[in-house]
Amino acid sequence: MTEHRIDASLESAIDVFTAERAPVLRVGPGDTVTVRTLSAAGYTERQQQPGVDVPTLLDPRRGHCLVGPVAVAGARPGQVLAVRFDALVPDDWGYTGSGGVDTPVNRALGLADPTSRGPLLWEIDPERGVARNQLGLGVRTAPFLGVVGLPPESSGEHSTIPPRAIGGGNIDCRELVVGSTLYLPVTVPDALLFVGDGHAAQGDGEVSGTAIECGMTTTMTLSLLDTAPVEGVHADTPAGRITFGFDADLNTATTTALDRMVSWIAGEHGIGRAEALAMASVAVSMRVTQVANRTWGVHALLPHGAILA
Repeated sequence: MTEHRIDASLESAIDVFTAERAPVLRVGPGDTVTVRTLSAAGYTERQQQPGVDVPTLLDPRRGHCLVGPVAVAGARPGQVLAVRFDALVPDDWGYTGSGGVDTPVNRALGLADPTSRGPLLWEIDPERGVARNQLGLGVRTAPFLGVVGLPPESSGEHSTIPPRAIGGGNIDCRELVVGSTLYLPVTVPDALLFVGDGHAAQGDGEVSGTAIECGMTTTMTLSLLDTAPVEGVHADTPAGRITFGFDADLNTATTTALDRMVSWIAGEHGIGRAEALAMASVAVSMRVTQVANRTWGVHALLPHGAILA
């Protein structure tokens, strides 16, 4: 196993997914990588006032400020890239945007007008695990990366905003904390992993469109699997096993996540799908991962030990 380090810079940062960019780092299966990423906006300076923009690394910017691609030597379509999060350390400041953008959610809440913005600035204490904003209100932190993904196709540039069933990307799942392993079906040779969009804390749904957005120093171990227990993007986290569904239709996203969890339960316990669905009904929680990225994200969560063998 070899350890690597890479920081966000003009040479390593990018705001799209693409398989056509030369890797910024090449690693072997089993290697550990420490990546320093900026916030989703790519701010290079701390915001001093709520809602006031500061310089960004990439200008103009089309999507999330990511670092990548990281090539995993020998990875090929048909395999699965396992990304294990060994450490996630947020920067000591962050921000949360709210309102002021014409989205279906903001329109429904009466917050689409630009004058209705309600941004928060946060002081983050990584050691204590607490963040506090200018209103004097605080939350406990649970750091994770919002974007971890592979190019969906071998050619072209692809937006970082919608999560995808192929390649993952802007998953925004709050359960992907330290100790989690995210499994991504390999889409292109050498996998070509992009990461970023650090979140110090977020609720299920990311309902304002942002979490506590912050820079993040992530240490992750990258491995390759020839087979996986279930199709598609899935994870094993401290909270439990997770399967995902992503679609513009909430019903489709929900049934995709559930279908894969039913398959996982059936395979794990050697039972039929109807029986596995019944077990899911009493042991699995269906959660809306995020509502803000043009594509619904839903995840099915099976807590560890929920099914007693």
